[in-house]
Amino acid sequence: MILIYSSDEDICTHIVIAVVVGVLLIMVVPTVLSKRTDSTAKTPASVSADRNYGITFNGDLTGVPVIDVYEDFQCPVCAGFEKLNGDYLESLIADKKATVVYHTLSFLGPESVNAANAAACSADEGKFLQVHEALYANQASSENSGKWSPQTLIGLGVELKINSKKWAECVTSGKYKDWVNNVAADGAKKNVNSTPTVFINGKEMERTSANY
Repeated sequence: MILIYSSDEDICTHIVIAVVVGVLLIMVVPTVLSKRTDSTAKTPASVSADRNYGITFNGDLTGVPVIDVYEDFQCPVCAGFEKLNGDYLESLIADKKATVVYHTLSFLGPESVNAANAAACSADEGKFLQVHEALYANQASSENSGKWSPQTLIGLGVELKINSKKWAECVTSGKYKDWVNNVAADGAKKNVNSTPTVFINGKEMERTSANY
């Protein structure tokens, strides 16, 4: 259990970073990533360099915990984290009890980039949390299997009632791929070398063993 306190009120949360017992400890980053960011990269809604290029909810709040989640949409352990904690994090957002920042990484290959770009496109549509949840709920059993092509990602959005031409063009063109690279570069600067990695008020959470 992680206890988080703010200056206004005591907030107790129970966020678990669990691992599959006996199978997988963490999803380790397979390559060394560049730490160079591109200041000219296009950025989606709710993003600023001040928040380490993460998609931010409740960024205007003060005196509340700040939760940074580093994740990869192809990472099975991240899918487990979402299953355990997704609803709770969304409740903190809805109730304005925390600032929550999602850092969508791309450690696991081109389809991680595609999915992170699509998530960024969905932020422009005000649908990031819905797409975030759907990407994990529909995660492929193996990485880079063709599951997250631009076409299937557009279809996923349509299922969530994202039907705009702007959305489809954003996904197809990879509009935010340079931003995805910035997220990865910023994570590398912070020595984030596994997913999921979660910081609360700048302090990295420890992992615990559990069955999903």
